[in-house]
Amino acid sequence: MQTGGNGLQKTDKLLKRGQFVFLSRTADSVADRFFVVAYFENQLDRSRLGVTVTRKIGHAVLRNRIKRLVRQYFRTNRHRLGANFDINVIARKSAAGASSKEVFASLERLFCKIRESCH
Repeated sequence: MQTGGNGLQKTDKLLKRGQFVFLSRTADSVADRFFVVAYFENQLDRSRLGVTVTRKIGHAVLRNRIKRLVRQYFRTNRHRLGANFDINVIARKSAAGASSKEVFASLERLFCKIRESCH
């Protein structure tokens, strides 16, 4: 069941702590000044997303805005990855002051690096 016309299904998300721990220990990562992205190619029929935004980043409204922007980018661009990955996007403190445009540009660069690493 989807939330809204283009929402993420539950099966599109990393939800369990073990999934995040596995990624932190075994995954490759790419980073820039706003985000660190840990990724691992999975054997599923879809890519899955986890978003980590700690309280160090800022208040709840700010953290939720960052998560919302990351999910929006993932929903509209996951088909461009070329393979199926488990991805955890970890926000850095500098992401708190980033505009939507900067967030999307940052994620575009990072996802591009992931695409290049799998080919």
